[in-house]
Amino acid sequence: LSSICIFSCSLLFFFFRMMASMFLRTACSLLAWLSLYTWFRHRYKNRTYEWSCRLVTLTHGVLATCLSGYVGFIDGPWPLSHPGTPNTTLQVHGLFLSLGYFLFDLAWCVYFQTEGALMLAHHMVSILGITVSLALGESAAEVNAVIFGSEITNPLLQARWFLREMGCYYSFTGDVVDFLFIVLFTGVRIGVGTWLLYCELMSPKPRWFIKLGGVIMYAVSWVFMISICRFARRKSMKKYHAWRSRRSEEMHSKMNGHLKSH
Repeated sequence: LSSICIFSCSLLFFFFRMMASMFLRTACSLLAWLSLYTWFRHRYKNRTYEWSCRLVTLTHGVLATCLSGYVGFIDGPWPLSHPGTPNTTLQVHGLFLSLGYFLFDLAWCVYFQTEGALMLAHHMVSILGITVSLALGESAAEVNAVIFGSEITNPLLQARWFLREMGCYYSFTGDVVDFLFIVLFTGVRIGVGTWLLYCELMSPKPRWFIKLGGVIMYAVSWVFMISICRFARRKSMKKYHAWRSRRSEEMHSKMNGHLKSH
């Protein structure tokens, strides 16, 4: 009986120590992102609150893409062939980096009421998935891969917003940013995302709730994809009608010039 009590106490001590460590590291990450936001607010006093938040989002997008890309493609293990494997130290660092950011951004979006239910759900599922992976000590490979796929298009999305704010969106640069965003989103989040989800579901290692989280994130990506397709169609039609209008004006001008010459 005494051995069972000692084992139970040791297990509880280990659990609370692990939870305290997770809480402390998450709090440090959150504080770091909040400090960066405060610095941006001080640096760009004449800009809006969203300007500073978007800069934080851009910073996280670049850092998370680089770190998760290095973890997935170089450091390993490869998420498509090793889902559900134990977390590595570098994977854990990357997850805590993103966990603090998602908590910050979720709180900011709720406070300022800038995002709809879909984006809030995306953030909540991301927070839950990262937290579960850290608590279990496994499946960071595929969670990092999801973060990579989600964040690789983020810098382009923020660039699009900043171009709008500076009045430079309706230009060749804006068209290039939109084109690259659509191509990357379709190829990575839908194309590679489908492959990753298939490997996740077929592998016996990941827990069922990790697989469920992957299905939910994949479904969210498809909802975003439908919105992007509608946007691309509207923009293409506007470009086409504008081209037709210019073409008609040029032909009309040439015909008038030809008539005047006679």
